[in-house]
Amino acid sequence: FFFFFFFFLIFKMSDQDFRNEIAKQLAELSEVTLEQALEVIEPCKRIESGDYSVPVPKLNRFKKLPGRPNELAQLWASKFVTGDLIKKVEFEATFINITANKSLITKRIFDQVFQEKERYGSSKAGEGKNIVVEFSSPNIAKPFHAGHLRSTIIGNVMQNLYRFTGHNVTSINYLGDWGKQYGLLAVAFNRFGNREELKADPIKHLFQIYVKINDVKKEEEKSNSTATDDEARAYFRRMEDGDEEALSLWKEFRSLSIEEYKKMYHRLNVHFDVYSGESMFGDAMVEEIKKLEDSKLLHEDKGAMIVDLEAEKLGKALVKKSDGATLYITRDIAAARTRHDTYKFDKLIYVVASQQTLHFQQLFSILGKMGYEWTKNCVHISFGMVKGMSTRDGTVVFLTDILDKASDAMKEVMQKDNNKDKYAQLEDPVDTANKIGLSSVVVQDLSARRIKDYSFDWERMTSFEGDTGPYLQYSHARLCSMERKALSRGIELKKDVDVSLLVEKEANELIALISRFSDNVNHALLQMEPCVLVTYLFNLCHSISTAIEKVRLLVEDNNLAEARLALYWCAKTTLGNGLRLIGLAPLERM
Repeated sequence: FFFFFFFFLIFKMSDQDFRNEIAKQLAELSEVTLEQALEVIEPCKRIESGDYSVPVPKLNRFKKLPGRPNELAQLWASKFVTGDLIKKVEFEATFINITANKSLITKRIFDQVFQEKERYGSSKAGEGKNIVVEFSSPNIAKPFHAGHLRSTIIGNVMQNLYRFTGHNVTSINYLGDWGKQYGLLAVAFNRFGNREELKADPIKHLFQIYVKINDVKKEEEKSNSTATDDEARAYFRRMEDGDEEALSLWKEFRSLSIEEYKKMYHRLNVHFDVYSGESMFGDAMVEEIKKLEDSKLLHEDKGAMIVDLEAEKLGKALVKKSDGATLYITRDIAAARTRHDTYKFDKLIYVVASQQTLHFQQLFSILGKMGYEWTKNCVHISFGMVKGMSTRDGTVVFLTDILDKASDAMKEVMQKDNNKDKYAQLEDPVDTANKIGLSSVVVQDLSARRIKDYSFDWERMTSFEGDTGPYLQYSHARLCSMERKALSRGIELKKDVDVSLLVEKEANELIALISRFSDNVNHALLQMEPCVLVTYLFNLCHSISTAIEKVRLLVEDNNLAEARLALYWCAKTTLGNGLRLIGLAPLERM
């Protein structure tokens, strides 16, 4: 029910007259209300079936059907009256499929795209709703590696979709900037650190000393020594107690890390409204632990404090260690409450890998037991792992290396003999290669359902053939090139064209896909599945490619050329809007 009500709210006036006419006749035939009839009307799943569809069984939710759904579909389809708006009505099993007046619907779509341009497909459905999206969230003083890639890409699409549908969005990068590991890092710097190297390349230097200190720990473990671990634990206790000397080094590491991350996010075309971190919730954490104690939710277990969730088959959540140190879940409880107090969110979304599913189940359960009504508005968007992103010796592959390699691969393709003329026309070939490289990485990540693991495939992802990021960018650049040629020959780009000239099957299929952009935006948002939008963009590009072969733009008939230019401009605008939603800058040349 929610999907169709939401869809009804946001669907543009470009097709509302058609829907109202269908709903009016359906209401009379089925004896439901006009509002109820509107709820069950949806776009046809297959373009060749028509424009709109009525799944007759869904009317059962309002009143018991007076017969078998397939027989009613046949009967009611035969009684629909065609006219200016409705051209054809057919039944297929339990569905009534309606074909609208193509010229009227095309005219309205063109008017809408020309009017809204980069806002085509958007809506105001989320006006007044506050959405907080937490994503990416790397650990400070460590290089941004492939493990952060999926959270960053998926989270960015989700914030873009919410903004595009009118929501008030706050995107948060919740840095892992607190815990014993930072005591260990401080110990490492005191032993192996170098100020000059820290200034030259802070992240690299901090990572190197972190590796060294862990090697020391491994050697100590062989003789059952915990000396370094004990020193790190003691240092972190000083940090938690507010020791300024201990905190000053940590603050420096944190500041340097954020500056480095911002450079990486710029490359990824990702923006955050807030850089937060576990360290910021010390006072709030004390308050939440007291509330847990007052609520009789905390229990002692071997000196540690836990919340028993065994009844919900969620085990025991460790909230405070025996030495008094807090944990990730403790800080998450404090962060969630603070965010609600600050942003009054209608939805708080965590984009974090599926390995953390139990953590979020425990977190939401504890928040609920603490009496926070808004817990029901907390959502964990989980995702699978990326396989094949480690080197042979098992070490981590860093994102900088991935993006550099993707960019180099694109540059190599662009410089091939058959591309030399186009390459020479590029204002900034390096920037173009970077954007195509990013497209290859992003689109491979978003091509499948997020919960699935996928294998990182260099050869496939950097290909310009098949369903890849470079293919989407090529389609957009190709449409831009066609537009430039048409304009240079005096063909005028305008919305008031003779749409009745667009009679080809390929043209009408492309128009139908353009009209379904907002539908796919909303599907992707409601399902929290970016792959829905990416699949739509692939289908749109396939349709564009087919249309270009059959529906030539540069023809003698000027009226026909103008109509076709308007069609391809609408396709380009729609594709560009989709690319921006998945975090990519559409290319005009490549």
